[in-house]
Amino acid sequence: MKSTVRARVVGRLATMGPGFGFLIVFLAVPLALVLSYTVFRRGRFGGVVYEATGENFTRLIDPLYLDVVIGSVKLATITTLLALLLAYPTAYMIARLPAKWKVIALVAVVLPFWTNFLIRTYAWIVLLNSEGLVNSGLDALGLGKIELLYSDGAIVAGLLYAYLPLMILPLYSAIERLDPQLREASANLGARPIRTFWSVTLPLSLPGVLTGCVFVFVPSLGNFVIPELLGGGRRIMVGNLIRDQFLKARDWPFGSVLALSVIGVLVLLLFAQAWASRRVGRDA
Repeated sequence: MKSTVRARVVGRLATMGPGFGFLIVFLAVPLALVLSYTVFRRGRFGGVVYEATGENFTRLIDPLYLDVVIGSVKLATITTLLALLLAYPTAYMIARLPAKWKVIALVAVVLPFWTNFLIRTYAWIVLLNSEGLVNSGLDALGLGKIELLYSDGAIVAGLLYAYLPLMILPLYSAIERLDPQLREASANLGARPIRTFWSVTLPLSLPGVLTGCVFVFVPSLGNFVIPELLGGGRRIMVGNLIRDQFLKARDWPFGSVLALSVIGVLVLLLFAQAWASRRVGRDA
Protein backbone atom coordinates (compact mmCIF):
# COMPACT_ATOMS: atom_id res chain seq x y z
CA MET A 1 0.00 0.00 0.00
CA LYS A 2 2.76 2.42 1.00
CA SER A 3 4.76 1.58 -2.10
CA THR A 4 1.68 2.31 -4.25
CA VAL A 5 1.17 5.71 -2.59
CA ARG A 6 4.88 6.48 -2.88
CA ALA A 7 4.88 5.53 -6.55
CA ARG A 8 1.82 7.73 -7.15
CA VAL A 9 3.49 10.71 -5.41
CA VAL A 10 6.72 10.20 -7.35
CA GLY A 11 4.74 9.98 -10.58
CA ARG A 12 2.93 13.24 -9.86
CA LEU A 13 6.16 14.99 -8.94
CA ALA A 14 7.81 13.75 -12.12
CA THR A 15 4.86 15.01 -14.16
CA MET A 16 4.25 18.34 -12.43
CA GLY A 17 7.77 19.06 -11.21
CA PRO A 18 9.20 20.57 -14.44
CA GLY A 19 6.21 22.88 -14.88
CA PHE A 20 6.27 24.04 -11.26
CA GLY A 21 10.05 24.47 -11.43
CA PHE A 22 9.72 26.64 -14.52
CA LEU A 23 7.06 28.82 -12.87
CA ILE A 24 9.11 29.21 -9.70
CA VAL A 25 12.36 30.11 -11.47
CA PHE A 26 10.98 32.33 -14.23
CA LEU A 27 7.85 33.78 -12.60
CA ALA A 28 7.79 33.58 -8.81
CA VAL A 29 11.44 34.52 -8.20
CA PRO A 30 11.52 37.52 -10.61
CA LEU A 31 8.18 38.73 -9.24
CA ALA A 32 9.49 38.44 -5.68
CA LEU A 33 12.58 40.47 -6.65
CA VAL A 34 10.45 43.18 -8.28
CA LEU A 35 8.22 43.28 -5.20
CA SER A 36 11.20 43.57 -2.86
CA TYR A 37 12.84 46.37 -4.88
CA THR A 38 9.79 48.62 -4.48
CA VAL A 39 10.60 49.48 -0.84
CA PHE A 40 14.29 50.33 -1.37
CA ARG A 41 16.13 53.40 -2.65
CA ARG A 42 17.95 53.95 -5.91
CA GLY A 43 21.71 54.05 -5.59
CA ARG A 44 23.66 57.18 -6.39
CA PHE A 45 24.91 55.62 -9.62
CA GLY A 46 21.93 53.35 -10.18
CA GLY A 47 21.00 49.93 -8.91
CA VAL A 48 19.47 49.34 -5.49
CA VAL A 49 20.44 50.56 -2.03
CA TYR A 50 18.82 48.36 0.61
CA GLU A 51 17.39 51.15 2.74
CA ALA A 52 13.63 51.11 3.24
CA THR A 53 11.60 54.01 1.84
CA GLY A 54 8.09 54.75 0.64
CA GLU A 55 9.18 57.44 -1.80
CA ASN A 56 8.83 55.15 -4.82
CA PHE A 57 5.08 54.85 -4.30
CA THR A 58 4.50 58.58 -3.75
CA ARG A 59 6.27 59.33 -7.03
CA LEU A 60 3.42 57.57 -8.85
CA ILE A 61 1.16 60.58 -8.21
CA ASP A 62 3.76 63.07 -9.45
CA PRO A 63 2.09 65.04 -12.29
CA LEU A 64 4.90 64.09 -14.68
CA TYR A 65 4.31 60.36 -14.26
CA LEU A 66 0.57 60.68 -13.69
CA ASP A 67 0.19 62.24 -17.16
CA VAL A 68 2.03 59.27 -18.65
CA VAL A 69 -0.24 56.81 -16.84
CA ILE A 70 -3.43 58.67 -17.84
CA GLY A 71 -2.29 58.93 -21.47
CA SER A 72 -1.43 55.23 -21.53
CA VAL A 73 -4.79 54.23 -20.07
CA LYS A 74 -6.52 56.46 -22.63
CA LEU A 75 -4.77 54.88 -25.63
CA ALA A 76 -5.18 51.35 -24.23
CA THR A 77 -8.90 51.99 -23.64
CA ILE A 78 -9.41 53.34 -27.17
CA THR A 79 -7.58 50.33 -28.58
CA THR A 80 -9.68 47.93 -26.50
CA LEU A 81 -12.99 49.52 -27.53
CA LEU A 82 -12.05 49.54 -31.21
CA ALA A 83 -10.90 45.93 -30.96
CA LEU A 84 -14.24 44.97 -29.38
CA LEU A 85 -16.22 46.75 -32.10
CA LEU A 86 -14.25 44.99 -34.84
CA ALA A 87 -13.86 41.61 -33.16
CA TYR A 88 -17.43 40.92 -32.04
CA PRO A 89 -19.05 40.81 -35.50
CA THR A 90 -16.02 38.94 -36.81
CA ALA A 91 -16.23 36.30 -34.07
CA TYR A 92 -20.01 36.08 -34.49
CA MET A 93 -19.75 35.43 -38.22
CA ILE A 94 -16.98 32.85 -37.73
CA ALA A 95 -19.12 31.02 -35.15
CA ARG A 96 -21.94 30.75 -37.69
CA LEU A 97 -19.77 29.42 -40.52
CA PRO A 98 -19.80 25.75 -41.57
CA ALA A 99 -17.24 23.63 -39.73
CA LYS A 100 -14.64 23.48 -42.52
CA TRP A 101 -14.76 27.26 -43.05
CA LYS A 102 -14.40 27.90 -39.32
CA VAL A 103 -10.95 26.30 -39.36
CA ILE A 104 -9.85 28.42 -42.32
CA ALA A 105 -11.20 31.60 -40.72
CA LEU A 106 -9.49 30.89 -37.38
CA VAL A 107 -6.19 30.18 -39.14
CA ALA A 108 -6.55 33.54 -40.90
CA VAL A 109 -7.09 35.22 -37.52
CA VAL A 110 -3.92 33.78 -35.97
CA LEU A 111 -1.86 34.02 -39.16
CA PRO A 112 -0.22 37.36 -38.16
CA PHE A 113 1.29 35.65 -35.10
CA TRP A 114 3.36 33.50 -37.45
CA THR A 115 5.37 36.60 -38.35
CA ASN A 116 7.85 38.32 -36.05
CA PHE A 117 6.29 41.13 -34.02
CA LEU A 118 8.95 43.68 -34.99
CA ILE A 119 8.61 42.89 -38.69
CA ARG A 120 4.86 43.46 -38.48
CA THR A 121 5.42 46.77 -36.70
CA TYR A 122 7.96 47.95 -39.27
CA ALA A 123 5.43 47.06 -41.98
CA TRP A 124 3.14 49.73 -40.54
CA ILE A 125 5.94 52.28 -40.93
CA VAL A 126 6.09 51.39 -44.62
CA LEU A 127 2.32 51.79 -44.89
CA LEU A 128 1.95 55.04 -42.94
CA ASN A 129 5.02 57.14 -43.80
CA SER A 130 4.71 60.18 -46.07
CA GLU A 131 5.70 58.13 -49.13
CA GLY A 132 3.92 54.97 -48.01
CA LEU A 133 1.10 53.08 -49.62
CA VAL A 134 -1.69 54.85 -47.73
CA ASN A 135 -0.48 58.36 -48.55
CA SER A 136 0.30 57.36 -52.12
CA GLY A 137 -3.29 56.16 -52.50
CA LEU A 138 -4.70 59.35 -50.96
CA ASP A 139 -2.49 61.45 -53.25
CA ALA A 140 -3.62 59.48 -56.30
CA LEU A 141 -7.25 60.21 -55.34
CA GLY A 142 -6.47 63.91 -55.13
CA LEU A 143 -6.95 64.07 -51.36
CA GLY A 144 -3.38 65.04 -50.62
CA LYS A 145 -1.00 63.52 -48.11
CA ILE A 146 -1.74 63.29 -44.39
CA GLU A 147 0.72 63.03 -41.53
CA LEU A 148 -0.16 59.57 -40.29
CA LEU A 149 3.07 58.29 -38.78
CA TYR A 150 4.40 59.36 -35.37
CA SER A 151 0.99 60.12 -33.92
CA ASP A 152 -1.44 58.68 -31.39
CA GLY A 153 -3.51 57.36 -34.28
CA ALA A 154 -0.56 55.38 -35.60
CA ILE A 155 0.04 53.93 -32.11
CA VAL A 156 -3.59 52.87 -31.78
CA ALA A 157 -3.53 51.33 -35.28
CA GLY A 158 -0.39 49.37 -34.42
CA LEU A 159 -1.76 48.18 -31.08
CA LEU A 160 -5.08 47.27 -32.67
CA TYR A 161 -3.40 45.24 -35.38
CA ALA A 162 -1.12 43.50 -32.88
CA TYR A 163 -3.80 42.48 -30.37
CA LEU A 164 -7.04 42.18 -32.37
CA PRO A 165 -6.72 38.35 -32.57
CA LEU A 166 -6.59 38.25 -28.77
CA MET A 167 -10.06 39.78 -28.77
CA ILE A 168 -11.50 37.65 -31.56
CA LEU A 169 -10.51 34.25 -30.15
CA PRO A 170 -12.16 34.46 -26.69
CA LEU A 171 -15.24 36.05 -28.24
CA TYR A 172 -15.47 33.24 -30.77
CA SER A 173 -15.07 30.67 -28.00
CA ALA A 174 -17.86 32.28 -25.93
CA ILE A 175 -20.27 32.62 -28.86
CA GLU A 176 -19.54 29.11 -30.15
CA ARG A 177 -20.53 27.61 -26.77
CA LEU A 178 -23.96 29.29 -26.73
CA ASP A 179 -26.90 26.92 -26.96
CA PRO A 180 -28.63 27.64 -30.31
CA GLN A 181 -31.93 26.57 -28.78
CA LEU A 182 -31.89 29.76 -26.68
CA ARG A 183 -31.89 31.90 -29.82
CA GLU A 184 -34.57 29.69 -31.34
CA ALA A 185 -36.71 30.07 -28.22
CA SER A 186 -36.31 33.83 -28.38
CA ALA A 187 -37.40 33.85 -32.02
CA ASN A 188 -40.36 31.59 -31.26
CA LEU A 189 -41.49 34.04 -28.60
CA GLY A 190 -41.63 36.77 -31.23
CA ALA A 191 -38.34 38.53 -30.60
CA ARG A 192 -36.66 40.11 -33.58
CA PRO A 193 -33.02 39.21 -34.35
CA ILE A 194 -31.70 42.46 -32.89
CA ARG A 195 -33.72 41.90 -29.68
CA THR A 196 -32.44 38.33 -29.48
CA PHE A 197 -28.90 39.59 -29.81
CA TRP A 198 -29.23 42.20 -27.03
CA SER A 199 -31.24 39.97 -24.70
CA VAL A 200 -29.65 36.55 -25.26
CA THR A 201 -26.42 36.48 -27.28
CA LEU A 202 -24.62 39.50 -25.84
CA PRO A 203 -25.33 38.85 -22.13
CA LEU A 204 -24.31 35.19 -22.40
CA SER A 205 -21.12 36.06 -24.30
CA LEU A 206 -20.11 38.67 -21.71
CA PRO A 207 -17.36 36.45 -20.20
CA GLY A 208 -15.70 36.30 -23.62
CA VAL A 209 -16.05 40.08 -23.97
CA LEU A 210 -14.36 40.67 -20.63
CA THR A 211 -11.61 38.14 -21.32
CA GLY A 212 -10.87 39.74 -24.68
CA CYS A 213 -10.81 43.20 -23.11
CA VAL A 214 -8.26 42.03 -20.52
CA PHE A 215 -6.14 40.37 -23.22
CA VAL A 216 -6.06 43.59 -25.25
CA PHE A 217 -5.99 46.29 -22.57
CA VAL A 218 -3.11 45.02 -20.43
CA PRO A 219 -0.55 44.37 -23.21
CA SER A 220 -1.56 47.65 -24.87
CA LEU A 221 -0.89 49.44 -21.59
CA GLY A 222 2.54 47.86 -21.18
CA ASN A 223 3.71 47.87 -24.81
CA PHE A 224 6.79 50.02 -25.51
CA VAL A 225 7.84 48.87 -29.00
CA ILE A 226 4.85 50.26 -30.92
CA PRO A 227 4.87 53.71 -29.23
CA GLU A 228 8.61 53.93 -29.90
CA LEU A 229 8.43 52.95 -33.59
CA LEU A 230 5.03 54.24 -34.71
CA GLY A 231 4.84 57.12 -32.25
CA GLY A 232 8.41 58.23 -32.88
CA GLY A 233 9.01 58.58 -29.15
CA ARG A 234 6.61 61.54 -29.00
CA ARG A 235 4.16 59.63 -26.82
CA ILE A 236 5.58 58.02 -23.70
CA MET A 237 3.50 55.14 -22.39
CA VAL A 238 3.84 53.14 -19.20
CA GLY A 239 5.83 50.44 -20.99
CA ASN A 240 8.36 53.00 -22.26
CA LEU A 241 8.60 54.51 -18.79
CA ILE A 242 9.29 51.13 -17.18
CA ARG A 243 11.93 50.30 -19.78
CA ASP A 244 13.63 53.68 -19.31
CA GLN A 245 13.69 53.32 -15.53
CA PHE A 246 15.49 49.97 -15.76
CA LEU A 247 17.78 50.55 -18.74
CA LYS A 248 18.44 54.32 -18.89
CA ALA A 249 17.78 55.94 -15.52
CA ARG A 250 18.82 52.72 -13.73
CA ASP A 251 16.16 53.45 -11.12
CA TRP A 252 15.20 49.86 -10.45
CA PRO A 253 13.03 50.56 -7.35
CA PHE A 254 10.76 53.04 -9.15
CA GLY A 255 10.72 50.86 -12.26
CA SER A 256 9.62 47.96 -10.05
CA VAL A 257 6.76 50.06 -8.64
CA LEU A 258 5.60 50.90 -12.16
CA ALA A 259 5.83 47.26 -13.27
CA LEU A 260 3.98 46.14 -10.16
CA SER A 261 1.22 48.67 -10.84
CA VAL A 262 0.66 47.13 -14.29
CA ILE A 263 0.56 43.66 -12.71
CA GLY A 264 -1.93 45.00 -10.17
CA VAL A 265 -4.19 46.27 -12.96
CA LEU A 266 -4.02 42.84 -14.58
CA VAL A 267 -4.95 41.07 -11.34
CA LEU A 268 -7.90 43.42 -10.71
CA LEU A 269 -9.20 42.93 -14.25
CA LEU A 270 -8.88 39.15 -13.95
CA PHE A 271 -10.85 39.18 -10.69
CA ALA A 272 -13.53 41.34 -12.35
CA GLN A 273 -13.66 38.97 -15.31
CA ALA A 274 -13.95 35.92 -13.04
CA TRP A 275 -16.71 37.57 -10.97
CA ALA A 276 -18.68 38.53 -14.09
CA SER A 277 -18.28 35.03 -15.54
CA ARG A 278 -19.62 33.44 -12.37
CA ARG A 279 -22.56 35.84 -12.28
CA VAL A 280 -23.45 35.22 -15.92
CA GLY A 281 -23.19 31.47 -15.37
CA ARG A 282 -25.45 31.71 -12.30
CA ASP A 283 -28.04 33.87 -14.06
CA ALA A 284 -28.04 31.58 -17.09
